[in-house]
Amino acid sequence: MWNYKTSGIPDEYFERTENVPITKEEVRTIQISKARLSPGQTVYDIGCGSGSISIEAAFQIESSGKVFAIDYDENAIELTKKNMKKFSLSNISVIYGNAKEKILELEEADAIFIGGTGGDTKEIVEISQNKLKTGGRIVIGIILIETLYSILQILDKLQFESVDITQVTIAKSRKTRTGTMMLARNPVTIISATKI
Repeated sequence: MWNYKTSGIPDEYFERTENVPITKEEVRTIQISKARLSPGQTVYDIGCGSGSISIEAAFQIESSGKVFAIDYDENAIELTKKNMKKFSLSNISVIYGNAKEKILELEEADAIFIGGTGGDTKEIVEISQNKLKTGGRIVIGIILIETLYSILQILDKLQFESVDITQVTIAKSRKTRTGTMMLARNPVTIISATKI
C-alpha cells in the first residue's frame, strides 16, 4: 500500500470517519521527523485517533520495532485497526482505555507521540516521562494555547532538553470553477524534546 521509506502518506489513503480526528499529512510528516525514529524502536501513540501517526511510525521502525496505539474512544480503536489492516502492518498493538492507566502497563519507549488526550496532556506527559528511555524523544501536537503553556512548564520541571517548538500553518489547494484557491487549516504547534 505504501512503498516508500519517506513519511507523508496522503490523508485520502487512510480509512476515516467524521467523528475521529486524523493528524493531517504535512503535520504528521513533521511530527514523525521530530521523533527521530529508527528500526527496532518501541513507540507509543497516545490519543491515536485514526492511527495515522501509528501507521507512519510502524513503517519507520520496521517489523523489528513495535507501536502501542492507545485511545479511549472505541471508534478510534476500530479505525486504527482498519488502517493497520489496510496497510498490512502487524507491528502495532491497539489498546483501548485511559492512557494514564494503560501507559503504566507498557514496556519503556524510545519515542512517545501525544495527540488528542481529552485535556489530560499535562498528566500524560508526566506519566510518559517515567516510561521514556534516557535519550528518548517526546513529540506533542497541540492546538490550544493553554495546553502549550502547561506543557512548556512541565517539560521544564521534568528537565527535558533540546525542547523545540514548531508552529505549522498549512494551506492546501482546492479547485474552484474559476481556478485554484488555497484553504488554510488550523495551526498546530509541535513540541519535541529529549529525556536526559
